[in-house]
Amino acid sequence: MQITFWGAAQTVTGSMHELALQGKRYLLDCGMFQGRRKEARERNANFPFSPASVDAVLVSHAHIDHTGNLPTLSKGGFAGPIYATPATTDLCTAMLKDSAFIQEKDALFVAKRLNRRRKIGVEDELEVVEPLYSIADAERALALFRRVPENTPTEVGPGLRYHGVDAGHMLGSTSLVMELEEAGRQVRLGFSGDVGRANLPIIRDPQPMPPVDYLIMESTYGDRLHKDMGAVKDKLADTINRTCQRGGKIIAPAFAVGRTQQIVLLLHQLINEQRIPGIPIFVDSPLAVNVTEAFRQHTELFDAETSEFLENGQDPFGFKLLHYVREVSESKALNDLRGPAFILSASGMCEAGRILHHLRNTIGDPRNTVLITGFQAEHTLGRKIVDKQPEVPIFGEAMRLRAEVVKLNELSGHADQSELLAWLRPMAKTLKRVFLVHGEPAQSAALGKAIESIYGLPVTIPVRGERAQL
Repeated sequence: MQITFWGAAQTVTGSMHELALQGKRYLLDCGMFQGRRKEARERNANFPFSPASVDAVLVSHAHIDHTGNLPTLSKGGFAGPIYATPATTDLCTAMLKDSAFIQEKDALFVAKRLNRRRKIGVEDELEVVEPLYSIADAERALALFRRVPENTPTEVGPGLRYHGVDAGHMLGSTSLVMELEEAGRQVRLGFSGDVGRANLPIIRDPQPMPPVDYLIMESTYGDRLHKDMGAVKDKLADTINRTCQRGGKIIAPAFAVGRTQQIVLLLHQLINEQRIPGIPIFVDSPLAVNVTEAFRQHTELFDAETSEFLENGQDPFGFKLLHYVREVSESKALNDLRGPAFILSASGMCEAGRILHHLRNTIGDPRNTVLITGFQAEHTLGRKIVDKQPEVPIFGEAMRLRAEVVKLNELSGHADQSELLAWLRPMAKTLKRVFLVHGEPAQSAALGKAIESIYGLPVTIPVRGERAQL
């Protein structure tokens, strides 16, 4: 029994861990690595093993940094089953095809830009890069999904049985509990996926994990404490009101899955409470539109607050001022808007998609606000904006950042240090070792120190390619 950490090792993207058991190879997640473009391309395009040698994949949840490289895996020869919850499967149906579509469109946009500049004698450092995979590749991967409801024990292969418990991170997210057997030895391995927080909008709270012997645990916010969730609506209202008084727009990069729906729900509440002006609100992401439909299909996973909208005959994700944008022409028309407006668009880390065009057209105006609603990985455009760099690169062009930048960290779908420690507590007595992943080095080190101090457990913070025997 051996674990090899290939992704989200001392970083927060590209989640992928290899489990070797009874001569079989399994993957826990197969996410897309995001960061410096050349490095990301190299990492995502080339697996450290033959994709055809993988027997099955267990998926924790639908976010692209956990599922986005599945089409590359199947393109390379993987043909085994991909186990995921029904909600995760439905979300991935929209997300993986959208990921392929965006890659194709962004590559085309860059190619056209380079051709225009070369015609006028201007050299450009940008390189035309082929998409990692096509929509057909994504559809091939989607055909491999197997729906496994939460808390449903499932045989995956010789000596491997698993079930998932609600991780409270996003719709359909799970932490995985694996029962392993090899050469007469039995081991229980836990994989946290991404651990959520109590009282997040829409979704239910994280479910406790049963005892395990070894735990692979995320550490995204392992060195900090979140602010009170109760303040999030006040901060959102203040940001909108302040920007509207300047006559500006609010541009909110948001993950199309989970974060967009949370923001829409909060805006719905603020409008009902008459705490913000009646400005037009746009969700400019075909993916977010499709994902919202998937949310509507899984109301059984909603928390009590969101279910109350349904009980009152209201659509949590639909109201008079809200407009969902699908067509490119409608998206482009938003650039001509005059006066205040709120635009939600993907991707959440500002690495691809329509958000790049909106930022390109708004960040130079001090009347506008860029509202950052989620974690921004190192080297992404979103991190550069959060760090308030004077100039940021968009499509290879340096743009002056004059817009106000506001961080809405209170909506984070990742547990903070105290919440992670509390989530770990029921397992502490049986654990032999904790492997911390999905965190930058400072976050993982701080959480590891706290775990060792409070629970006396040995902690490993693996580097990429590190192996551990169970």
